[in-house]
Amino acid sequence: MKLKLSLLFFSYLSLVALVNGADNERKTYIVYMGEMPEYRISAVDQHHNLLREAIKDEKIARESRIYSYEQSFNGFAARLLPHEADWLSQHESVVSVFLSKKLKLHTTRSWDFLGMNSKIPRMPQVESNTIVALLDTGVWIKSASFNDEGFGPPPSKWKGKCDKGVNFTGCNNKVIGARYFNLAGAADDDPLTPADLHGHGSHTASTAAGVAVPDTNLFGLANGIARGGVPSARIASYKVCWSKGCQDADLLAGFDAAIADGADIISVSIGGSTTTFLDDPIAIGAFHAMKRGILTLCAGGNDGPEFSTVENTAPWIMTVAASSIDRQFQSLVRLGDGTKIPGISVNTFTAAKQQYPLLNGFLARKESPKNSSACESGSLREDKVKGRIVYCQGSLGQDTIIKELGGIGIITSMDSFTDTAFPAVISASSVTVTDGQKIDRYINSTKGAATAVIDKSVTVSLTAPSIASFSSRGPQIITNNILKPDIAAPGIDILAAYSPAVTMSGEAGDNRLVNYNVISGTSMACPHVAAAAAYVKTFHPNWSIAAIKSALMTTAKPMKVQPEGAELSAGAGLIDPVSALNPGLIYEADMNSYITFLCKEGYNSSDIGLISGNKTKSCSSYPSAKGSDGLNYPTMQLRVNLSSTTISAVFYRTVTYVGQNKTMYKASVTAPKGLMVTIVPNTLSFSKQNEQQSFQVLLNGSFVGNKPWFISASLVWSDSKNNVKCPILVYKPLY
Repeated sequence: MKLKLSLLFFSYLSLVALVNGADNERKTYIVYMGEMPEYRISAVDQHHNLLREAIKDEKIARESRIYSYEQSFNGFAARLLPHEADWLSQHESVVSVFLSKKLKLHTTRSWDFLGMNSKIPRMPQVESNTIVALLDTGVWIKSASFNDEGFGPPPSKWKGKCDKGVNFTGCNNKVIGARYFNLAGAADDDPLTPADLHGHGSHTASTAAGVAVPDTNLFGLANGIARGGVPSARIASYKVCWSKGCQDADLLAGFDAAIADGADIISVSIGGSTTTFLDDPIAIGAFHAMKRGILTLCAGGNDGPEFSTVENTAPWIMTVAASSIDRQFQSLVRLGDGTKIPGISVNTFTAAKQQYPLLNGFLARKESPKNSSACESGSLREDKVKGRIVYCQGSLGQDTIIKELGGIGIITSMDSFTDTAFPAVISASSVTVTDGQKIDRYINSTKGAATAVIDKSVTVSLTAPSIASFSSRGPQIITNNILKPDIAAPGIDILAAYSPAVTMSGEAGDNRLVNYNVISGTSMACPHVAAAAAYVKTFHPNWSIAAIKSALMTTAKPMKVQPEGAELSAGAGLIDPVSALNPGLIYEADMNSYITFLCKEGYNSSDIGLISGNKTKSCSSYPSAKGSDGLNYPTMQLRVNLSSTTISAVFYRTVTYVGQNKTMYKASVTAPKGLMVTIVPNTLSFSKQNEQQSFQVLLNGSFVGNKPWFISASLVWSDSKNNVKCPILVYKPLY
């Protein structure tokens, strides 16, 4: 059978040679060799030996190998002549040999995962006139993601300008504005320049609106097309963050400029204040943007999985949680006894051929009150760490400590953040606590020296989406009855443009400079939703920011979050930008709606007059806010007293029909035992576009027995085409 298959393969190779040209042209073939062998011979050596036998020339054999696959399976890629490939196909250790084909390019994943592939409908001219502003660390305009080839001049509405400075000589027709704000002194010794010397700003900007760049990757990880959600849109960069952080004064100056310059969408991947809205510069800036029809998107924060940690909670802001996509970067830990332990990290270092000595932090301890098991700074002996891999319990970010002491690798264990791969300055992998205990037992029970090796990261598929463990949760602490975050978007292991002015990890001792980097955070999720909002706006340029926000929320995909608190983690769910183009019904709100809401929240009339721009208009001039939350919001949340066992509330809502033909929507409710949700009326008829209908949502029930501190329900309005979803959450305070 082997001979028959080989003969068939030889015929195939001959045909390929005829099709592709002369028989002496080397092409890239993949030699698949099955599972990793049990014996300890280096896979690289095995692959080289085979190539040397096939090619008959030591130098050419060594130069021909492109990759060695030596972690999850055995094989290699090499540049071969057809007869060399045929020889390898007949070798007893080889399963198959085949040409490496050029497949269809895919995005480096998040936009395809969200259904925004290259074939979705677009409004190219309108998109090109859309301006996405980012308040961040600046932009590295030299990145291929910001190439302006094919772009015409900036839209006529654009009023911005371009500052100059180090590594920045001017804008182009893609990045049409770049300004920096440092009057608050956050830059300190930083060069005064709009150029991104941190990497964060370029990453967020390219995620939102970068042009398509093929064959991007991070040392082979996440290879594909890097592109933004609205690649034809223009970018305006406002550098408000520096090496020492982001000052409120600079941040507000950035808002001020972005609004005046003509931005359509403002993306802010910056932590907000957990204070009243009028003391929060982001809430203030976003409010004034809202008044001018500009939607502000903000990161919800990275303080999860604890509850009541969500930031940027003003109702006129769209607050974004971070979710996973369907890939993960895994770094296998191989112990000296043959045990293989899965871990995750962005580990770009190629695994060594031999194993290294392995010990834990406790065995490397020195006299110190600090926790050596967690490898705290100052707790370890240099002579014990040098040349070794160190296992550190319950910690992250100790790689710089181990490197400074001469260590060559680190294994960490935590049961939180096991969904997020982090970069390190040395070979690293993060494992679960259970697997960490296995490593500890191996170290403590091995006669002689324990050893290990950490493999370079590989990309694997996984089930998604899920909320990132680091993503901040509600309930928010500023406004009891507004659910935050609003929505979720990809924020784990996102590949996007970076700045070569800073190292890959940003840590001392790291010499890796990259043009594209993998980063995680709600900072990465925020520009995804900013792009989605811009995308919807290109089809509906006259929609209000509340309408765009509502469309994204009511069409979002519900997410299950374990063990509890789905809505507190994900809001309305995962964005579905294409579905948001035709939401059926929207929940409208304007400036007067938000003013009425602020009045209900207890803000005084003089302040209301100031922020509304009408000093003579007090709260008594606005209609009283009705219902438990006082706002026409696309979600519903109710806080009850800690000692209360009963639930009683009413929400007032008005929906606007944005479809084309006459239709009727019928309400359906999903609610747990103990909670009754009544919709009055439970059918809504519409005869024309932009017609409005109002309804009430009545909640009655109780927290029964061992019920958790929250109760989750949902309302869906459905006609023959659309399902307009609205989560309902009732909770007790955590303290």
